[in-house]
Amino acid sequence: MREQLFFGDRLKSISEINDKIKRGEAIVVTASELCDMVRRGESIENVDIVTGATCGIMSGTMAIFSFKVAERGEFYKAKAVWMNGVPAFPGPCPNERLGIIDVIVYGTERSTQKYGGGALLYDLILGKNIEVEVKTEDGKYFKKDVNLKDMIYAKMLNTRACFKNYMAFVNPLPTSVKTIFSVKHLIGPFNMATVSGCGELNPLEKDPFLKTIGIGTKLLVNGAIGYVIGTGTRATRDRPNLAILSEIKGMLPEFIGQFITSVGPEIYNSIAIPIPIINEDILRSTMKLDEEIALPIANINDRTIIGCSNYGRVWQGVDLEVHFDKEKCIDCEESPCPISIYCPTEAFDGKNYQKYKCFECGACTWLCPRGAFSARLGSIYLNEMEIPIMLRQSCRKRAEELAKRLKILIERSEFLLSEPSEGLVLS
Repeated sequence: MREQLFFGDRLKSISEINDKIKRGEAIVVTASELCDMVRRGESIENVDIVTGATCGIMSGTMAIFSFKVAERGEFYKAKAVWMNGVPAFPGPCPNERLGIIDVIVYGTERSTQKYGGGALLYDLILGKNIEVEVKTEDGKYFKKDVNLKDMIYAKMLNTRACFKNYMAFVNPLPTSVKTIFSVKHLIGPFNMATVSGCGELNPLEKDPFLKTIGIGTKLLVNGAIGYVIGTGTRATRDRPNLAILSEIKGMLPEFIGQFITSVGPEIYNSIAIPIPIINEDILRSTMKLDEEIALPIANINDRTIIGCSNYGRVWQGVDLEVHFDKEKCIDCEESPCPISIYCPTEAFDGKNYQKYKCFECGACTWLCPRGAFSARLGSIYLNEMEIPIMLRQSCRKRAEELAKRLKILIERSEFLLSEPSEGLVLS
């Protein structure tokens, strides 16, 4: 049936597509819009660009900052640094006697079990002042408030982003396991599943063989401009991912934040990449639907693959948003509120639901004793067992929003495509 969607071969260059963008003539659709067109059997032959996006936990995230903490000559060089209590690693440049420090902050570093690198970056992007403490090599101590706009340099490096498809985790044993893939614990045997990956929206599902994505490809990271600098760690031909460098100034707080797991804070990011439709092969690859995308299922205890499902089980026929019935929350006698303890983005404090913080992960739907939170989360099949999905560590709603944002920027001629300087090699 899909053959009817094509009308002959074609070849189009990125330069030609950029000319159409400049004239305001480029036809741009989000990955979600394109997949809906495919499901309806509509022709997609005239599409020039598909904007794919993903949002999820990205542990391989670090920030690199350079900023002033003292006057020239006041200290030799920094020995240890904390930003809102989160350890930051000074160097590699010593900035000897300049009063300036260069630091690296990991997204997974933390000051407490409730505050880590993701929360720090979120606060900076919100425009908040953060407290910087510095111990120096010559035994001095400095404390100073710093904000993002005053920083000399602020960039984010993602060493492992946009996994083409991640996986689901289950616990086959009659135990409860604390893990970065749970907010409380992963209960076995086979009582719950936790899933990651945005399925058909993911840019690497739209271009799985990296024919248009290469070194120098321009994209959006949390709303700011970034570039692909290579393949990410643990990237393979079957499951590629990207290394990305981006500006932090210009990022939007709705696309980045902290996700608190049962073993501490993690960081989530949102990334959108334009896929230029330069030939029929690329057009065909953009048509891949959730139901056709493999979802490996792994044993949480040793991370071995024990089965396979598909992303249709995760994202089709489900609720992308969590619904809150405040009336059911009134007069609840549960104290303390379990959601106020375990909500990974602290969107609910036991009384107030801050929707803008909600990651739509769905954990609240089973944590709430009164059923005030509800959402259809789907399930996966494994060895004739139906296992309910109890946690989504990717947010399809945010991914769709960033894909739409990129689409609008292109349609306004405010974002041109970049020609990769070279391709990406996968083993």
